[in-house]
Amino acid sequence: MKHSYTNDLIHETSPYLLQHAHNPVNWRPWGQKALDQAKKENKLIIVSIGYAACHWCHVMEHESFEDPKVAEIMNANYINIKVDREERPDIDQVYMSAVQLMTGSGGWPLNMVTLPDGRPVWGGTYFPKGDWIEALNQISDLYKNQPEKLVEYADKLALGIKEVDLIEKNTNAINFNLDFIDSAVKQWSNHFDHQKGGTTRVPKFMMPSNYNFLLRYAHQNNDKELLDFVKTTLTKISFGGIYDHIGGGFSRYATDGKWHVPHFEKMLYDNAQLVSLYADAYLATGDTWYKEVVYETLNFVTTELTNKEGAFYSSLDADSKTPQGELEEGAFYVWTKEELKKILANDYDLFKEYYNINSFGLWEKGNYVLIKSKSNKEFAIDHSIGAVELSEKITKWKKILLTERNKRPKPRLDDKTLTSWNALMLKGYVDAYRVFGDEKFLNAAIKNATFIKNTQLKEDYSLFHNYKDGKSTINGYLEDYALVTEAFIALYQNTFDQQWLDISKQLTEYTLLHFFDKNKNVFYFTSDQDPDLITRTVEYQDNVIPASNSIMAKNLFLLSHYFDRSDYLEISKNMLHTIQPQIEQYASGYSNWLELMLNFTFDFYEFVVVGPDMRTKIEEVNKLYIPNKLIAGSTFDSDTPLIKNRFVSNKTLIYVCQNSTCKYPVENTTEAVKLIIN
Repeated sequence: MKHSYTNDLIHETSPYLLQHAHNPVNWRPWGQKALDQAKKENKLIIVSIGYAACHWCHVMEHESFEDPKVAEIMNANYINIKVDREERPDIDQVYMSAVQLMTGSGGWPLNMVTLPDGRPVWGGTYFPKGDWIEALNQISDLYKNQPEKLVEYADKLALGIKEVDLIEKNTNAINFNLDFIDSAVKQWSNHFDHQKGGTTRVPKFMMPSNYNFLLRYAHQNNDKELLDFVKTTLTKISFGGIYDHIGGGFSRYATDGKWHVPHFEKMLYDNAQLVSLYADAYLATGDTWYKEVVYETLNFVTTELTNKEGAFYSSLDADSKTPQGELEEGAFYVWTKEELKKILANDYDLFKEYYNINSFGLWEKGNYVLIKSKSNKEFAIDHSIGAVELSEKITKWKKILLTERNKRPKPRLDDKTLTSWNALMLKGYVDAYRVFGDEKFLNAAIKNATFIKNTQLKEDYSLFHNYKDGKSTINGYLEDYALVTEAFIALYQNTFDQQWLDISKQLTEYTLLHFFDKNKNVFYFTSDQDPDLITRTVEYQDNVIPASNSIMAKNLFLLSHYFDRSDYLEISKNMLHTIQPQIEQYASGYSNWLELMLNFTFDFYEFVVVGPDMRTKIEEVNKLYIPNKLIAGSTFDSDTPLIKNRFVSNKTLIYVCQNSTCKYPVENTTEAVKLIIN
């Protein structure tokens, strides 16, 4: 007989927490109430952290947390706290640091046993049921019989966690130079996979920030070999099964070396950044396949991850139900030969060649993940088919398979809205508009920005982190402020609506007041308005999403130009100087910092257009890949620093400025661009 249970998570809005609300484990959400209870009852705490789209989180839930016998052990000896890492990245960072110190690696689910005061004593990621039971029994016995041993270990570990984010002062003179960047990239290039793209490690993560930097660096340095590597990587990723060739959008990472079989969850933050990256790659290379990828990915986001308010949902699960009703990873996305033959009929033979329904495309259990190995041009030549006819067939195949696939049970949706991830997607839409000029992209961006402004932004310019069911919750983290500021600056550069720039400045002022440590030249991840955790973390290493500190440093650089704020520029420079010693040996972990360094080592330009034809002139320059510039524009006179005293009636003038010095204004875009490129 199946029992019906509910626990304290039943009152939460997070889809991940609600997935566990009917476990026999007496889960509680993170909060003072649970922490106070642990102290009052002198019980150890289990902090279990995951997210809705996490496959192994579901596996451990099914094996352990749904088992009444396991629940009995957990409930008797522990206070059990479930955390959605996407809602509470601050808690996740603290305990992830702890588990990495203990085991040398991390991941999700993240399961940590702590003392009643929250200090960790033991942890790891996924545990099979037998191992989990054995460990919990041993630790609870040790706490009953020799608690001093756990307290002693917790003291040492707490010191170690604090040292993880210890930033030492850089006493050298500030020196950002091209030789330093060259050396860092050369060291990094030892790990490049020139055949399959990406790095030689498996599994393969896409790391958009890395390729954004390498694309810009190759372009500005005229490095054809590096540019070819970036193009190979972006092409192989988007040809691979990690890209959804039927519905658009990318999965989180590839489990193999050829980008073929993904962990099938689709995360908003990946798709957002990849839209920006592929848009710029199109601009830099002219490869129309990259344009197709952008359009298909944004169509996926519009269809599957956007609500009526213009806000974006967080993710789609890796798992979905099979025809037999069992949850299975990738079930929604994969195909058998028999299915494809039946659906495609006479077109099957050509389709199987195009998408490798062969040993190259085989996954497991007779299932195929679609993967391309040739461009359309190459395929058309090899198979003696006209380019137009092939294009029409591909469009028809996608339509047929999408219709068929939509009959299957869909992956579960995590329908919470995170401010930081929404800002990434907002910027993705802005970048797509900048490159392709499609008004629907700009409309989506403005609608989302208006949602953030009206719903997530408070009167004092603080932000909420989370939104669900009409309710905004959780104080914003540095990532929220950094990414919204970055997105609003980008939105200004495409709408020239001054409000977005003004809000960016106010958000920055708030972070300087509540997050910034003047002595260390870094921002904390949490505000000084938030309750204390066992340590206040600093996020400075770029990952799949760049570090909130590197984004803030770039924002300060741009805002220093827009508002003529030398103090902003000084903070940006000092932040980069503080982090510089970390960069050279591990450039791939600091790519967004390196992009900021390019702003200081290469020439950086203000491109200012004032006059009635401002938009036309800026559209013309946006057709070129010029990453070392910012844009300001106005059709009327203004007191803002970059526009003031530059308006001349009935003329549209272009000012190209560098180091507070402007060239003589010109009226022709081609002439203006020459002032930058030459």
